[in-house]
Amino acid sequence: MYPRLTIDLKKIKQNLDTVSKTTKKGSCSLMIVTKSFCADRKIAELIAKHQDVDYFADSRVQNIKEYHDLPKEKVLLRLPQACEVEDVVRYVDISFNSELETIRLLNEEGKRQGRVHKIVLMIDLGDLREGIFFKEEDTIINTVDQILKLSNIKLYGLGVNLTCYGAVIPKYDNLSTLVDWAKRLEQKFNIELPMISGGNSSSYYLIDKKELPERINNLRLGEGFILGNETAYGERIQGTVPDAIILEAQIIELKTKQSLPIGEIGMDAFGQKPVYEDRGNRKRAILAVGKQDADVESMTPIDPKIDILGASSDHLIMDVTDSDHDYTVGDIIQFTLGYGGLLKAATSSYVDRYYKE
Repeated sequence: MYPRLTIDLKKIKQNLDTVSKTTKKGSCSLMIVTKSFCADRKIAELIAKHQDVDYFADSRVQNIKEYHDLPKEKVLLRLPQACEVEDVVRYVDISFNSELETIRLLNEEGKRQGRVHKIVLMIDLGDLREGIFFKEEDTIINTVDQILKLSNIKLYGLGVNLTCYGAVIPKYDNLSTLVDWAKRLEQKFNIELPMISGGNSSSYYLIDKKELPERINNLRLGEGFILGNETAYGERIQGTVPDAIILEAQIIELKTKQSLPIGEIGMDAFGQKPVYEDRGNRKRAILAVGKQDADVESMTPIDPKIDILGASSDHLIMDVTDSDHDYTVGDIIQFTLGYGGLLKAATSSYVDRYYKE
């Protein structure tokens, strides 16, 4: 059935092999983030077999539960909600945290389940998403002091997130601040922090530049492995391919129509006022996929001579006038996806999946 994601498992393994070699060269453990493909079971099984992958990671406990039975430690990236601490302790080995109140709830749940739960304390280095702000020295020290008093919590390390919200690029200088905090806490409390997690696919480029601080020993890769992009500057990672997963949709109407709608232009279905260019009569294809299924701004037709004109919730309108291919109703059009496009399509229950072994 269409629309569908066609998932090439050999290409995914190629990407995984490539990024794992680099992370190991950088003396980093590898945490593979599964949220962009909604924890697809077949992809998860491929990851579980890879000897250089150390952790599964996701932002949602529901996804982690889908592959809880597979080997490798499981990590919850999004800060836990109070309402989900039971599942976090039961299904997750390590969670990222910044709120002492939540950590105490995890400790109480750990007592009930007879488990010691590991946490990574997040430090905000300026991207202004999660974490204790790095200049709030008293807060960081007091938080660690309180954590170390909890019987069923183990402080496993420090982490940082960069680029995802504030678009702050990881550099040697800002990541060194995280390392400095790790050293300071280890000395003050006479502890060892096994993990210093230095970010996501945007930190990957620092390895080849030999600018990743020495104590950074973990990276969390999602887009870097599934789409082959480093996300600091949007460059292709050498040795990876961008089309391990593609979106395919079927033409349901094919007609030549004028470029400009007739009548007064108001708001579209999503509250936006569209602007149209008069290009005369054009051959237009409507595909059975829309904004409910995919991020239209994050889709690129594999046929370079067709253009996306726009979309409603379940129709994608394309200009196929200049294509070398003579499309007909029922034909399939393929798209490569950006991160947002993959994330939305993989989450939609209306998008089927087909696997190439």
